[in-house]
Amino acid sequence: MDLDQKAATMRQVSARLLPFLLALYFVAYVDRVNVGIAALQMNADLNFGDATFGFGAGIFFLGYALFEIPSNIILARVGARRWLARIAITWGLLTCAMLAVRTPTQFYVARFALGVAEAGLFPGVIYYLSQWFPQSHRARALAGFMIASPLAQVIGGPVGGALLGLRGTAGLGGWQWLFLIEGLPAVVLGVIALYWLDDRPAEATWLTHGQRAWLTERIAGEARHAGGEGASPLRALANPLAWALAVPWFAGYTTSYAYTLWVPTIVRESLKTSDAATGLVVGAVALSGAVAYPLSGILSDRWGERCYVAALGMGCGALGCLCVALLVGSPFQFAGLIGCSVMTAFVQPSLWSLPTRFVQGPSAAATIALINAVGSSGGFFGPSLVGLSRQFGGDAGAFYVLATLCLAACAWFIALRRVKSFRRGVGTAEAGSDDLPAVQRAT
Repeated sequence: MDLDQKAATMRQVSARLLPFLLALYFVAYVDRVNVGIAALQMNADLNFGDATFGFGAGIFFLGYALFEIPSNIILARVGARRWLARIAITWGLLTCAMLAVRTPTQFYVARFALGVAEAGLFPGVIYYLSQWFPQSHRARALAGFMIASPLAQVIGGPVGGALLGLRGTAGLGGWQWLFLIEGLPAVVLGVIALYWLDDRPAEATWLTHGQRAWLTERIAGEARHAGGEGASPLRALANPLAWALAVPWFAGYTTSYAYTLWVPTIVRESLKTSDAATGLVVGAVALSGAVAYPLSGILSDRWGERCYVAALGMGCGALGCLCVALLVGSPFQFAGLIGCSVMTAFVQPSLWSLPTRFVQGPSAAATIALINAVGSSGGFFGPSLVGLSRQFGGDAGAFYVLATLCLAACAWFIALRRVKSFRRGVGTAEAGSDDLPAVQRAT
């Protein structure tokens, strides 16, 4: 198969899989963070203080982290098609059920259950894409999937703000309508997944026989080069390289969700905006991340460079958090959060291109889940940290801590660049990729 045919194959795979997976993650992200918009009414209606909301918003990630590994191991065994469908349907139904929350305890239980239901979606898709996209295309594929998170804020913020305007319709609060309307699309997409997704290239009837054969062999060749395919999934959890990636991902996750779940409140307080206007500003801040995702994926793949691109992202996060802390009380405080949005865009595609350089197969599924489980526990600490900080004096203390975490993670990524498996081009050019960019073939 010549280079043009190979490129055409990857375009066809991208067109088939990425829009659907983007839509799935878009809805998941909206359902995960819409509680931040709902809080603009819900906290007053239910008499929730900042600490109560911060704990409830964050406890989602404890349920999510605890069930990440078993969920991804099951996905590797039963196939992504069925398991991703199950995840989507259950989290959609639980999002709708959030409208029945009345007490702090119910809020905590509902958010924890939502985390358990959604556990495995993100690492499951990361593993799934590694079965379809060679290393030389992977960061761009991951960016094409992960761009759903800022797009969910760009679109979800204004839509969520508008849904709050349904307050009083049919006797429900605006925040209740938000949970109901935004939960239903997940159920629909879960059903569609059963008919749209194929578990592996060999099953893709929408590719020609030659395309299926080439892509299957290409992925298998990279897997043989990386090694670790026959290792036990549980034994893979002891791999020091997995833990080395989990450390900076914890810092990134902590910062990202502190930003995501508190940005509506910070925007409204700093600019004194209405619910609808707050949603628009939140969307505008997130747009910076949406623009950065394609750029980060291209840089990471074209250069074959993962660690330095991720380090750049963490540097942006540190600068953004520092600005938020220094501008407390200023109407421009929210502008610092742009750095947090850009941070995630540069960190994620590069970081998630690294695990399959040293482990493959079901072991890769377990390793990816481990990294994300450790990181996603930061989704509990970040929002809770900001909530407690606000309870006892304001935003500054929490964002100084977050800026320090980001700087430490930036230094960590730079240090990881010395590890052989994480160096530029390792795990890609050596796998015999004759269709890699010239700069990557030369390394």
